[in-house]
Amino acid sequence: MGWHRELLIGFDLETTGTDPREARIVTGAVIEVRDGEPTGRREWLADPGVPIPADAVAVHGISNERAAADGRPADQVADAIADVLTTYWKTGVPVVAYNAAFDLTLLSAELRRYGLPSLRDRLGGIDPAPVIDPYTIDRSVDRYRRGKRNLEAVCAEYGVALDSAHDATADALAAARLACAIAVRHPKVASLGPAELHRRQIEWYAEWAADFQNFLRRKGDATATIDGAWPLREPAGERV
Repeated sequence: MGWHRELLIGFDLETTGTDPREARIVTGAVIEVRDGEPTGRREWLADPGVPIPADAVAVHGISNERAAADGRPADQVADAIADVLTTYWKTGVPVVAYNAAFDLTLLSAELRRYGLPSLRDRLGGIDPAPVIDPYTIDRSVDRYRRGKRNLEAVCAEYGVALDSAHDATADALAAARLACAIAVRHPKVASLGPAELHRRQIEWYAEWAADFQNFLRRKGDATATIDGAWPLREPAGERV
């Protein structure tokens, strides 16, 4: 039947910025999807505790006023999202996130910021898994395709509807559907079990990072460094 026909958990965050170690959660969504169709969802709006920059507001549409008035405290939101995700992982259900290294690193940084148990702590000392990242998979199975690799562009490539980009719920659903579409187009991906697919993505992401770093250095940036860790980027000297 394949993992893409079973229960998947789409996950997405909208945030205050683009650095996952510094940005804060503004909205989050976790959506249950089976065979491409949503069966349940949870959504969060946070008061991030810092001003939301105008360029971030322009992306996701959540103003400082709305976040302050209607958002839950950021530590409560981070804790709740982490609990939901780890509950699924404990039962072996894959979590799907587009560019997972961003969202999971950011969530982990928020947990650390507020002194909350890490994802690994909540899982009894094991790493979060399985994670399915359509961004990483697509970049490996169709390496030389030209064009952008953002969620909108890759959804268009695979014929997946994305009704409202940069809405956490819409993006989470699109990510799960995109994972299914990639599996349909690439049977070798569908044939892998979630645990083996997770391991392959660790390798694929590291290979991409090394190649990109070499490319940048050949172009003249002698100190370019691309972090090849997936699905979590860990701060120096620490484990997430």
